[in-house]
Amino acid sequence: MFDEEITRAATALLDLCKAKKLTVATAESCTGGLVAAALTEIAGSSVVVDRGFVTYSNNAKMQMLGVLPETLKNFGAVSRETAEAMARGALAHAPVDLAVSITGIAGPGGGSDDKPVGLVHFAAASRCGRLVGIEQRFGDIGRTQVRRASVLQALAMLQELAEKEEPRRPVGFSERRGRGASGLPGEPTGGRR
Repeated sequence: MFDEEITRAATALLDLCKAKKLTVATAESCTGGLVAAALTEIAGSSVVVDRGFVTYSNNAKMQMLGVLPETLKNFGAVSRETAEAMARGALAHAPVDLAVSITGIAGPGGGSDDKPVGLVHFAAASRCGRLVGIEQRFGDIGRTQVRRASVLQALAMLQELAEKEEPRRPVGFSERRGRGASGLPGEPTGGRR
């Protein structure tokens, strides 16, 4: 189903996460679940992949991930701010260590001078507080290629975060006290884990 480059990247990420006992969730808009699909295409991925949120509409982003209406109104669905809110929301709504989000314009329509076809925003967040955002302008290379490039970018961001994470502590060890629902400082408490 997926080409060799994507399969290699997904396998490397899964192997690293298994070794460190890290779990992952995805929050996808323009890719429609392709990152989660690439990971779950590989046997044994269930020990790493917890869930994927496909939030194609603004309502889904708000309802499933807690993206604020003001964020969408002020910055738009395709923005750094929305991507970061999606990644934080995935951590807040899933008991995982790492999350990645993707929101963009895959085309062929929907672009503008300000936000052209091929513009994609990504964010990756870890429960220990790391948050990385990237903007890519892939250009009008075709819907399939924008989505493929987005999957590779998301996998690379998860790989980078996983490399920096410490292996998960044994059950009973609580290093997450004092953090919010997403595990990031300064957010309301009440998250699972």
